[in-house]
Amino acid sequence: MTEPYAVPVPKGYRVGVWEVREPIATGAFGSVYAARRTGGGAQLPRTAALKFLPTGTGTPRQLAHLRELIEREVELHRRLKQPRLIRMYETHTVDDPADPRLDGATVLVLEKAEGSLAALLAASPRPASGPASLAQICEGLAQLHRAGWVHGDLKPANVLLMQDGSVRLADFNMAAELEGTHAYTPAFSTPDYTPPELLWSEIGERGRRIRPSADVWAFGVLTHLVLTGSFPLPGGTPTARRDAAAAYARGTDELRLSPELPDAWREIVRACLTRTHADRIGTQALLRQVEAAAGTGRSPRLPRLLLRRRRSRRTAVLGAAAAVLAVAALGYGLDGWPGSGDDGKGSTGAETEKVTPATYGASELRTDKGVPVAYRRLIVDSAHDCVQPEVTPALIAALLKVESDFDPDLSDPDAGEEGEYGIARWTPSVLRWWIREDGVPAKETPRPPLTPSESIPAVSRYLCFIEPRLKSSGLSGDRRVLLAVAYRTSYETVNDAGGVPPKYRDHAARVAHYLKEYTPPGRT
Repeated sequence: MTEPYAVPVPKGYRVGVWEVREPIATGAFGSVYAARRTGGGAQLPRTAALKFLPTGTGTPRQLAHLRELIEREVELHRRLKQPRLIRMYETHTVDDPADPRLDGATVLVLEKAEGSLAALLAASPRPASGPASLAQICEGLAQLHRAGWVHGDLKPANVLLMQDGSVRLADFNMAAELEGTHAYTPAFSTPDYTPPELLWSEIGERGRRIRPSADVWAFGVLTHLVLTGSFPLPGGTPTARRDAAAAYARGTDELRLSPELPDAWREIVRACLTRTHADRIGTQALLRQVEAAAGTGRSPRLPRLLLRRRRSRRTAVLGAAAAVLAVAALGYGLDGWPGSGDDGKGSTGAETEKVTPATYGASELRTDKGVPVAYRRLIVDSAHDCVQPEVTPALIAALLKVESDFDPDLSDPDAGEEGEYGIARWTPSVLRWWIREDGVPAKETPRPPLTPSESIPAVSRYLCFIEPRLKSSGLSGDRRVLLAVAYRTSYETVNDAGGVPPKYRDHAARVAHYLKEYTPPGRT
């Protein structure tokens, strides 16, 4: 660890079921460490990021401020479960009187990322994956705003890249829930991403008033940076660019966008960076324009950005430097830790590679064993939306093969009271509970035919629900196969049988066969 950490935590330190491994990054008040699960909590992932916040030490004023920020972040995590937002699994309070630096610290257990957009931009100022990542960032903003929240601090350091390359928004300690048209946030922000109306806004007792349009401005700045490698407003320092933003808002200067910005994206950036908030584009309209410009539809998912596991020494150094520069006060939107493996020799990727539909997710799902190309993205992306490591693309593909032989038009009206339909053989009244990504049952029961874009993501959601409800011990057989059997029958039936019930042994054998077929060599 070359930089002094705000909260120094030794390797091997235990918090709940978690053991601290390598440091990830630090800010002025908090520090983030990689961690692994050492036992128990089978519903939790094997690895996570622990965000240590020293709520047990500091002056009363510091502690009051810190607790307010933590409460904001925890409240959002607890109330919103969206695929484009980084997940929080649990929270802990450290009880360790022997170590005054750690005693009383609040620990957030978060989804572990591979890196950040800030580090990616440091390694490649205009990454080829930029348009696809912008589409996913915009989708995350739309999810937040639809739920009635404002992020309040959108910037590259707070955009995380996961192991599969997908994007998550992170660092919600400035986030706030809307009260009508406004929310209230602390009087802190990053000048380069702050709209002109907030640069010198009045600060009341509840903080600064903010609208969703502030996030839209920040997205416009971020878009220009990702696609051109430069900020949209002139100036060599944040202060100079802040003054330029003020001059632009007053009408004494014009917006001069980079000539390297493609025309479709130029319109988007201009719609985001209007002089007043009232003229700014709404988030849903923005999302439609961004998807069109990026060439990504929402049927069924935005494309993921696949990260290579290898990188050059130069890329690693740039990533580490970017991490130090990009850290927010309590942020977990950064890259550049010593390693991702237990030996400290691992690395995270910041480069991108081109992926065709036929090779999409090839590291997790064989490309030569007959999984239809049309469903690869659906299968891979749906598996990635579940935090349970047992729910893999190969498992979902094997389940679909056994259930329907990948037949999207399957119709079996004689199977049970309502029948079973589509590629996953859903009973419509059951699919109603899993068809929506926000976890809210559909108001109406779906009517056949059931499309793969509805059925396959719902399979992942249902398996994700089942996994922690299977017994953590006392079950015989491959847990992934047991999940597929529980999908066909129920988790109660599997638990009661202590494994695969006799009636479903042939079904389980077929799933096991295709699971092995579809899993790439070297993966289990």
